[in-house]
Amino acid sequence: MTTASPAANFSDDLTYRPGKVRNRVLWTLQILLGLFFIIASGGPKLVMPNALVDNAPENLTIPFGLLIFIGVVEVAGGIGLMVPRLSALAAAGLSVLTVLAAGTQAFIAGEPAMGIFPLVLAAVFAWIAYERRATITDLRNSLSR
Repeated sequence: MTTASPAANFSDDLTYRPGKVRNRVLWTLQILLGLFFIIASGGPKLVMPNALVDNAPENLTIPFGLLIFIGVVEVAGGIGLMVPRLSALAAAGLSVLTVLAAGTQAFIAGEPAMGIFPLVLAAVFAWIAYERRATITDLRNSLSR
């Protein structure tokens, strides 16, 4: 009986690359979600923030500066999803952002059912980050040179 050493497993984990079909599925998801966050989610927060603040429900008032910050983070995350070196970090960041959005919907806005979609997105982003984890190591190695 042979067992692999923990160091060998750790090394293999860092150099993992998804297969051809999985890679295509990932890129399709990354491009679609990236465009969604740039055009439909973050873009309106940057282009027409006053209209969003004015039309917000009474129980969900977001400070103007926070709304702009969220828009910038969403647009940056959407762009990062489509940049190969940044895809894992962008997916991880958007996963955190969508979990926070779900919490906001459930606890601040008082609409727990509205938090389901952000949680599904968080799971998808976590999967993308996991599958693209080798890009984090590549990025770290290129920055440390």
